[in-house]
Amino acid sequence: MTPDQLRKVLKELTGDRDLTIAFSGMPEHVATLHVHSAMLIPDEPDHMVKVTDGKHIYVLDAERVAYLTIALKKLN
Repeated sequence: MTPDQLRKVLKELTGDRDLTIAFSGMPEHVATLHVHSAMLIPDEPDHMVKVTDGKHIYVLDAERVAYLTIALKKLN
């Protein structure tokens, strides 16, 4: 997956969905990342794909993404 493709998939993340990403080629204990209430950070000059939970920023290596799960929007 390219960074642009990943950014298109993640554009739905506006803080009301959880995100789980599985990475290939990583040791099992660090192969999965779960981000609660994930938000995609808009493209910046470095063109890295970044998401945040409001407390941390996660920089994603698009080429290592094996699959991802985006939770449905939370109902109020």
